[in-house]
Amino acid sequence: MFNLFFKKERLVEKLIYGYLKALKLSQENFSNALNACLLSSAYCENFDFFIKQTHKFESKADDIIEEINNLMYGKALLPESRGDIMTLLAEMDKIPNSFDQILHIIQTQKLHLPEFLIADLKELLRISLESCDLITHQVTALFKKTSGIRSLAGTIDTNESHCDHWERKIITQLFESDIAPFEKLQVKELIVFIGNISDQADNISRLVNIIHMKRRV
Repeated sequence: MFNLFFKKERLVEKLIYGYLKALKLSQENFSNALNACLLSSAYCENFDFFIKQTHKFESKADDIIEEINNLMYGKALLPESRGDIMTLLAEMDKIPNSFDQILHIIQTQKLHLPEFLIADLKELLRISLESCDLITHQVTALFKKTSGIRSLAGTIDTNESHCDHWERKIITQLFESDIAPFEKLQVKELIVFIGNISDQADNISRLVNIIHMKRRV
């Protein structure tokens, strides 16, 4: 019985690493879509391809979560650990969902950003995706029981504050411009969705830190 429990626990851990890989691949295609297409002055012919790839790995991540949840219901971990891990995965899954949603907003609304916003938006995007990378390191450290979780949490929290700054700056510039009011609202929606990525990463980081502290008690 103990050996079976141990094998299930190791399988859960392996699937979580698989989830992190799918998340990373979804992130890479999302980044490619924005940097190569939206942030250039013209619509990129590969944009639809990047959207499909982003959605492909977002769906893969969903499938892995479903597999993990099925194992959880089969009592692969202790009850308190099951709750923590399921909550953590639910929070993490908001990030690839955001990637998918942002790209579909751009695709369906045929959005093109005004040139004067591009440099600042690139910085907002850079910091947001850096936080996603740090989340992967933090979750890996949690399961491998290595150090650095609190330090990573501090950096992610700082990034979230920086993203708030860039988001406010970009929206202020947007509404001080003379572009059409409806276009302002379209672009603002997109900026807010991109800004939410760092908020989601910060929420995940705080949850990881709580789980880490509970394990030390």
